[in-house]
Amino acid sequence: MKKLLFLFTVLFASQWANAQDSTAIRKVYKFDIKEEIGPPVWREMQKAFADADKWGADLILLHMNTYGGMVIHADSMRTKILNSDIPVWVFIDNNAASAGALISIACDSIFMRKGANIGAATVVDQEGSQMPDKYQSYMRATMRATAEAQGRNPDIAQAMVDASIKVDGVSDSGKVLTFTASEAMRHGFCEGMAENVAEVLALNGITDYEMKEFVPTVLDEVIGWLVHPAVSGILIMIIIGGIYFELQTPGIGFPIAASITAAALYFAPLYLEGLAANWEIILFLAGIVLVAVEVFVLPGFGVAGISGIALILTGLVLSLVGNVGFDFDPVVPGRLITASLTVLLATVVGLFGSIALAKRLLETHMLSSLVLQATQQRAEGFIGVDTAENALIGREGVAFSVLRPSGKVEIDGEIHDATALTGFIEKGESVKVVKYETAQIFVKRV
Repeated sequence: MKKLLFLFTVLFASQWANAQDSTAIRKVYKFDIKEEIGPPVWREMQKAFADADKWGADLILLHMNTYGGMVIHADSMRTKILNSDIPVWVFIDNNAASAGALISIACDSIFMRKGANIGAATVVDQEGSQMPDKYQSYMRATMRATAEAQGRNPDIAQAMVDASIKVDGVSDSGKVLTFTASEAMRHGFCEGMAENVAEVLALNGITDYEMKEFVPTVLDEVIGWLVHPAVSGILIMIIIGGIYFELQTPGIGFPIAASITAAALYFAPLYLEGLAANWEIILFLAGIVLVAVEVFVLPGFGVAGISGIALILTGLVLSLVGNVGFDFDPVVPGRLITASLTVLLATVVGLFGSIALAKRLLETHMLSSLVLQATQQRAEGFIGVDTAENALIGREGVAFSVLRPSGKVEIDGEIHDATALTGFIEKGESVKVVKYETAQIFVKRV
C-alpha cells in the first residue's frame, strides 16, 4: 500500500511539474538565415548566440531560407550550433540547400514548411561546376559527423553530397539526395511540418512565450554593404587613384588622404568578417612602402617598384578570400579567380581613370589658375640662357687669363668665361672643357 502511495505521489508530482513547465513563459530567440552563407551571416550568428545567452533564452530558433554559400563559414556555424548550451531548432521556410543543409542537420530539431526541401550539399564553384573529390570528401565527412552527433542517419547525410552513395530504400538513383518535407520526416531528418514559426512552437506545446529577434545594427548593415564586391572594387579604384595623384603631385595631401580612407574602409570590414588577416594587410602596407622607395629614393622603375606593386595586389586579393594562413584548401578556386579579376579590373580602371581625370581637372577654370599659363616673350625683355656653350664640352684651348678659379679661356679664337674645376690655372696653360653647368663652362689643366 505504501509503495502504491509512493508511486502515485511521484506520478502526480511529475505530471504537475510537466503542467507547470508547459504553462511557463518560454524565451525564444529567433535568428534569420535568409541569404548566402558567408562572413556576414557567421559574424551575426556569433552576436545572436551571445545575445541569446545573455538574455537567458530557453530556445534558439533559426528561420532558414538559403541556397547555401561558403563551406568554411557553414562549418563554423554548425560547430557553434553543436556546442550550444541552448537548444537550437531550425524552421526551413523554403530552402536548406548545400551549406544550409549542413547547418540544419546540426540543429537539435528540424521543422519544414510543406513544399520546402533540404539537401543537395555537393561542393561547387562559382559557376556551379562540381569541385574535385578532395572537397567532396571533406564535405561528406562533415555531413556524416554532424548527422551522427544529432542521432540522424549518417549514410543519408553523405548521400546529400555524393551521388555515388546509395542508401537502400532512400537513394538508389545515382543522383545527389534532396528531401522534400514529407520525405525528410519519413527518414528522420525532420521533426514536423508547419507553415510558420508560431506553428512550429505550437506543434511542440509552446503557446505562452516571449520572442526576441536578432536585428542587425547599422554597423552590421554598413559592413555587409562594404564587403560587397562592387563596393570593394570602387574602394580599390580610390586607393590606386589616390596613390597615383599623390605621386604625380607630392605634398598636396588630399589624394593620399582619400587613398588611406579607402584602404581603411576596404580592409576594416574584411578584417572583422575574418577574411583579411594581419599578414595580408602587412603585405599591402609593405607594397606601398616599396613603391614609395622606388619613386622618392631610387628614381626609375626596378625591383622595388615591381615588388611593391605585386605585394599591393596580393594583399588586396587575399583579403577577399577565405584562406586560413597559407592554407587555400577551403577556398573555392572560383572565389580566388573572382577576387583576382575584381582587384585587377579595379586597378586598371583606377589607374587609367586617374590619368584621364588629372588631365580634365587641369583644364577646368578652378584648377587652371594653379598652373602657369603665361609665356615670356623676348620682345617683352625676357631673354633665355644661351646653351650654345654646351657644345664646347671636350674641346681644348688656352687660358686667356689666370683662372683663380674663374677667368677667361680662348677656344678656337673665341673668348669664353670659365671656371677651373680644381685649383688655379695660369695664363697660357692648355685647358680642356669638361662640363657645362648653370650657364658656366668648367675646364681643367691638360
